[in-house]
Amino acid sequence: MRKYVFTLIIIIISSIKLHSQITFDKGYFINNSNKKIECLIKNLEWANNPVSFKYKLSSNDSIRTATIQTVKEFGIYNSYKYIRAKVKIDRSSDQIAHMSNESKPDFHEELLFFKVLVEGKASLYVYSNGGLTRFFYKLDDSEPKQLVYKKYLIDNIIYENKYYKQQLSNLFKCDNLKLSDFKHLDYNKKSLEKIFIKYNTCKNSKYIKYEPKYKNLFHLTVRPGLNLSNIIIKDYYTYIRSTDFGKSNPGYRIGIESEFIFKFNKNKWGLIIEPTFQYIKSEHSKKSIHYSQNNIVTKIDYKSIELPIGVRYYIFLNDKSKIFLNIKYVKDFAINSKITFSSVINPHYFSSIKINSISNFDLGVGYKFKDKYSIEIKYGTNRKILANYLFWKSYYKTVSIFLGYSIF
Repeated sequence: MRKYVFTLIIIIISSIKLHSQITFDKGYFINNSNKKIECLIKNLEWANNPVSFKYKLSSNDSIRTATIQTVKEFGIYNSYKYIRAKVKIDRSSDQIAHMSNESKPDFHEELLFFKVLVEGKASLYVYSNGGLTRFFYKLDDSEPKQLVYKKYLIDNIIYENKYYKQQLSNLFKCDNLKLSDFKHLDYNKKSLEKIFIKYNTCKNSKYIKYEPKYKNLFHLTVRPGLNLSNIIIKDYYTYIRSTDFGKSNPGYRIGIESEFIFKFNKNKWGLIIEPTFQYIKSEHSKKSIHYSQNNIVTKIDYKSIELPIGVRYYIFLNDKSKIFLNIKYVKDFAINSKITFSSVINPHYFSSIKINSISNFDLGVGYKFKDKYSIEIKYGTNRKILANYLFWKSYYKTVSIFLGYSIF
C-alpha cells in the first residue's frame, strides 16, 4: 500500500511541476517606442531583479521573451512594477573575505531593471542580486541615484558608510520630518518606505506603494477519514506474544483543522494544526509454538488524540482549484488503549500491556476546490506505540485518506 501511495505522490508532484510552469498573470510592458502592450506575464516573484521576462499576448498565444534591451517598463497588476534605468551602482561586497578597505563607493554604470517600491514626487527603487541589495531614489523628474550604504574593513574592524542618511536629510525638507527621522533610519525596505511615504504625504503628493495584494487567511475544516494501518509488535522477552496484525487494518479518524495562510509568496504557504481523534480495533490469532492445540489471540484497542502541527504548500491550478503538500509533526496522546493476549492453556500468563505512543511525522498530498472541499492522502511514518517497554518493539504505520469541508 505504501508503494502505491509513494508512486501516486511522485506522479502528482511531477504533473504539478509541469502545470505550475505555465501560469501567467495580467500585466503590461512599455517598449522602446513608448507603446504600452497589455499581456499575460509569467509571475516568478523575482527574488533577483530580472533582465528578461516571459509573456503571452493572450491565454492561447505562444510564450514570448522580452528583454531589458527592448522594454523600458513592465508590471503585473496589483503586484509588481519594474522600470529600466542606466545608473551608477556600487557592488562592493559585504562578505568579510571580499570586503573593501575603502569607505567610498566604487561606482560603475549599468543598465538595470529596478523594482518600484514607492512611486510619487519621491520614488524609491530597489535592486537585488544574490546577496547584494541596493536602494535608489528619484526626486521629481531626475534620474535614479543610489542611496549610499557600504561596509568596509580596516585593521580587521568592520565600519559602515551610512551616507544615505545625509542624502535624504538634504533632499527631504519638510515640516513633519525631523533630524531624528534620519538619524534612526535603517537601510532596509520597511524603514526607507516609511520615510518616502512620510515625505510624499507632507508634500501632498499622490503616491503608490507597490506590494502584492495578498492577505492572511484563516480556514477551519472538518476532516473525517479512514486509516489503513500496518501493525507489528515484537516481544523480545518470550517471543510468544510477538504479533503481525497485517498491513491493512482499518481505523477511523475525525479532525478539526485550523489553517493560517500567510500573505507572502502569493498565499502559497500555510501553518496547520489539526486535533484529531483516531480509533483502531483489530484482532489476530495464531498457533502457539509450544502447544499445537492452543491459539494465542492478540487484540489491539487503540484510541488517541493526535495533535499534528505542520506546514502546507499550495500550487494553484486555476482560480478554483489547487493542490497542496503537507509535512506535519504529530504528537499522540493514547486514551485507555491496550493490547491484550489470551490463551486457552495459560490465560493468566498473557494478560495485557498498555499502549504508550510517541511522536512521528505525516506526509500528505491533496486537492482543494473553491477553498471549500478537499481530499487528501497521507502517509504516516513509524510511530512507536509501546515506548515504555524495554523488551518490546512496535511498528505502527498508516496510510490515510480523508475528505474535508471548510466551515470558513
